Amino acid sequence: MPHPGLPIILGAVLLLAGCTGLPKGTEPVTDFELDRYLGKWHEIARLDHSFERGMECVTADYSLRDDGGVRVLNRGVKLDDDEVEEAEGRAYFIGDEDVGRLKVSFFGPFYGGYNVIALDDDYRWSLVAGPDRDYLWILARTPHLDEAVRRDLVAQARGLDFPVDELIWVDQGQACDAWRQEG
Repeated sequence: MPHPGLPIILGAVLLLAGCTGLPKGTEPVTDFELDRYLGKWHEIARLDHSFERGMECVTADYSLRDDGGVRVLNRGVKLDDDEVEEAEGRAYFIGDEDVGRLKVSFFGPFYGGYNVIALDDDYRWSLVAGPDRDYLWILARTPHLDEAVRRDLVAQARGLDFPVDELIWVDQGQACDAWRQEG
């Protein structure tokens, strides 16, 4: 049974900081197409934060809202006790809509930065930063990402001074299959 209000991906810490910044020395992608970005993404790796600690099988599903924003539905499970957590939020562009820079909120007026700093030409993977180098996610359309692509993304993040040695590689394996079929 989902626990509404328990935040995962881009959760409480990011949002309570209320910071929609962009890490110094990074740039969001241009020629961004929201329609192509919408849909389900699987979290491949992340930097550790209390709002996602212990979470596996993590996904983010993006869809259009009636007000022109983006509905964000994050889900994950703690495999040790089958505890599913989900959080629903909303996101809006900061500036031009062809630039991968958004603000996201799960709690009222508090927003955090969602900066797409690398994106596959076919929208198969993305590298997302928060407002500073404490927040980094590798997302993919499938539960698994080719090892060469993983290495390239880590190298790119390392070149941007993210602490990539601290990345947590999310379990998206067989233990997640049954849970995925439910969600």
